[in-house]
Amino acid sequence: MNQFTSRCGEEHPYTLEDLGWTDEHDAAFSKYAGPYLPGRVACRQKTVWDVLVDGGSVTAGISGALRKLGRFPAVGDFVVLLHQPEAGTTVIVDILPQKTCFARGTPGRDGADQVIAANIDTVFIVTAAGHDLNARRIERYLAIAHASGARPVIVINKSDLADDPATLADEIASVSPDIPIIPISAASGEGVDRLAPYLAPRTTVALIGSSGVGKSTLINRLMGSPVQETSHTRDYDDKGRHTTTVRHLFILAGGALMIDNPGIREVGIGTASAGIADTFPEILELAEGCRFSDCRHEEEPGCAVRAAVAAGILPAARLESFRRLMRELAFEEEKAEIGLVRLEKKRWKAIGKIQRDIGKTKER
Repeated sequence: MNQFTSRCGEEHPYTLEDLGWTDEHDAAFSKYAGPYLPGRVACRQKTVWDVLVDGGSVTAGISGALRKLGRFPAVGDFVVLLHQPEAGTTVIVDILPQKTCFARGTPGRDGADQVIAANIDTVFIVTAAGHDLNARRIERYLAIAHASGARPVIVINKSDLADDPATLADEIASVSPDIPIIPISAASGEGVDRLAPYLAPRTTVALIGSSGVGKSTLINRLMGSPVQETSHTRDYDDKGRHTTTVRHLFILAGGALMIDNPGIREVGIGTASAGIADTFPEILELAEGCRFSDCRHEEEPGCAVRAAVAAGILPAARLESFRRLMRELAFEEEKAEIGLVRLEKKRWKAIGKIQRDIGKTKER
């Protein structure tokens, strides 16, 4: 078995199963034979992809068919490789079905959402004690995490810098019912062992959160060596600069896999309609008592949700956050619809050109 160098600089003989390959992937890959290999995307570098295969790694381009469709493999994707060693080429020719994913709000050329990270079991929503510990921001991340299909876990980093670390979870518990909240210090290692139940071998965890909250520091802690550049945050507002610019799939010492995301802002809420429902279950339950089924909970008469706010049952800030995300969702959906209309026009324009070319050929 060949070996390849992991991000931590040591050689390890990983099998496909170590990378999260399952019987479902076997079934999807069964139609391929001969020079085809299965693999998992570890990183994208502009026009080439680093792909982990059974016992090694390869650098691959993508087929013209995938490129024309605008189907670009994402980090975490399981893919089909056409490996031709005599020609010195390896090409990704297909992407196997994804069980979960993060996607941009804007559609690709085939009208589908553009996936940026795939096949995730758990999402660590990483925030930090201080200015970043914001309930409204966490609600947005929860909506995105729920929409991905993965299980969300809130990780409060830099807990050692808080005046009272024991109360950190209480500050955001009201916006995340039934979601695990784990205060840690990635720098010192305090509390990191509490993440172990979510880091089982062959499972994949993705990190999302603002810049400067310590995602790279957490990966370095879990890897046992500095594989990611880290940066300091500004004292006056706790903001940091982006140190991660490319997504990577890391293989942790305990056998779990982790995807670091350089920025979650590009993941539009337009893909998270179901996630909003999961993030605000009490509002949807209250809405069943509204007079109108399409009530927006703004100025409509007989609104049970606004009545709950007036009665002190539902916090006003919670309703305002729901409204804000719903407005953003409506905007993203309208933008995506305009994009699809333009896409359809381009398709028919191309079809018309082909038909004209065929007509000219027949006339000759």
